[in-house]
Amino acid sequence: MSTITIGAPFEDELKCHTDLHAFLCVLESDSFLFLPDRLRERMIALDDLDAGFGGFDSEDSTRSRYSRLHQRAKALRIRLEASNSELYQSMRSDIVRGCQPRALLQWLEDSASDNEPRSPLPGLGFDYRDELVSGMLQLLEPSETNPQVSPEMVPYQPTPVRHILQLIETAAVAEDDVFVDLGSGLGHVPLLVSMVTGAQSLGVEVEPAYVASARKCARSLHLSRVQFIAQDARDADLSRGNVFYLYSPFKGSILADVLSALKKESMRRSIKICSLGPCTHRVSNETWLKASALSDTGRITVFDSL
Repeated sequence: MSTITIGAPFEDELKCHTDLHAFLCVLESDSFLFLPDRLRERMIALDDLDAGFGGFDSEDSTRSRYSRLHQRAKALRIRLEASNSELYQSMRSDIVRGCQPRALLQWLEDSASDNEPRSPLPGLGFDYRDELVSGMLQLLEPSETNPQVSPEMVPYQPTPVRHILQLIETAAVAEDDVFVDLGSGLGHVPLLVSMVTGAQSLGVEVEPAYVASARKCARSLHLSRVQFIAQDARDADLSRGNVFYLYSPFKGSILADVLSALKKESMRRSIKICSLGPCTHRVSNETWLKASALSDTGRITVFDSL
């Protein structure tokens, strides 16, 4: 699909109108854009539409001059989003029927660009895979949550999907594992881990509103091997887990207490701790753990108990 750059400032109003019209004509004439397997192209087109027409959302003189272009862009956006929704619903139907989410897995495998390195890009930014998983899971973030309980608890931020996939691969998560996310937020990590691997997953989250949203999603997808509990990680029963995940959900004394509890569990059986973000520095200092590779706060690091 050919593209037209529309984000740069235009020299005059006529050129702006002409370029926006040409851009819309290209998208409107591309019938392949609405096929199920053109998800990536649709997402690019939606981003371009937002860049080109985002400023026309308000009622001003600019919008009135380009009202017809704006209406066409809005109609095209609706069609593109409807095509995406159909694909997401098809993925959800497969999961509800108890089938392996082959369509989702295929999209996740094909989503990486050809020149992307084997190891996922470092950092906490999001990409195409996050849009895909978000559209499929349809998790709703609560409008109201309780005030932060402790200054040592870190505000929720979702784990980028590329890092979840790397966690699954590096930690070799399998169906007979019990995966525990300590500070699970809306729960997309336990949900995706269980869907992809078949493993039992448990999300521990102190914010009840987040837990309610995660449970609702799990019920809607009939995921019986995923559970969520509203509890402080220091009070959680960790005896069932053998693969634990920490995306820097807390720090200071809370992190120290949780690591102490995990150390006790490691005396009963071998466990793995997967970490991402600043907490990796703290985890790497635990003498009872050994990193499988050089620790990196910008990527998943897997630690095995000794």
